[in-house]
Amino acid sequence: MQPISRRVRGDGGLDLHLLEWSTQGVPLLLLHGFGNEAHIWDDFAPVVSPFYRTLALDHRGHGDSAWDAQARYDHDTLVRDVEAVTAGLGIQRLVIVAHSLGGRIATLFAGRHPERMAGLVLVDIGPELDARGTTRIRMEIETNREPSFGSVDEYARLLSLHYPAAQPHALLRMAQHGVRRLENGRFVPKLDPALRGAGSRSAQTSSEEDLTRAQWQALARVPCPTLVVRGAASDVFSPDVAERMAQEVLPRGSLAVVPRAGHSVMTDNPDGFRDAVAAFVLGEG
Repeated sequence: MQPISRRVRGDGGLDLHLLEWSTQGVPLLLLHGFGNEAHIWDDFAPVVSPFYRTLALDHRGHGDSAWDAQARYDHDTLVRDVEAVTAGLGIQRLVIVAHSLGGRIATLFAGRHPERMAGLVLVDIGPELDARGTTRIRMEIETNREPSFGSVDEYARLLSLHYPAAQPHALLRMAQHGVRRLENGRFVPKLDPALRGAGSRSAQTSSEEDLTRAQWQALARVPCPTLVVRGAASDVFSPDVAERMAQEVLPRGSLAVVPRAGHSVMTDNPDGFRDAVAAFVLGEG
């Protein structure tokens, strides 16, 4: 099943890219993580598209969405993108399935619009992050500030180092959809280079503290059934935080731990991810 590519408007009218697998049913919006793009959901979307209007958004600066000339990539702007896109598509009530960065955006959106949420799935993300994973990711970004590749396969080999547990077909798809070809024949990531920059450490710390507080507060306001998904080998999302979210903070929370998966649950164990989330959104099992 191949999705249809659409152009939609985000906050401030920025041109964004959306994949649409189906047009009938309650909308289900898929939000990817940092550095990924909408095709990260290609294994999962066909499972739910017969039952939901299934859509996947490229965040600004990612995939085939436009880069922001003013580098406005803060969380509030990304939330406003979701608000603008859903308004433009006439979507009121919806389900959101979101990974990593996308999960943080979904959490804030749900906290601001609890009445619009029919369901929420947060994939390997929470208000507090494990320093092991965040340090690893930061080092990967900093060591590849101006990446360039001779082929898609060369980029796939680099991805295999960053996603050591990912399935080969998922790595190849990530590589194919994650780069664009230059006139000189080389390939560069579609990710806006501004997203690879880093602010001051003190500013990041302050922002992270505020974001952590806002995320916990938002989760407590989410009234809909919410599934917290954790990769069993994740170095980003700790078991303690996952359990606190599902058992203590979310009014209607539940937890699924996917075996043989790290942070990128969808690419590491596509079948395990599919089974866990389908059981939740389709009421199976």
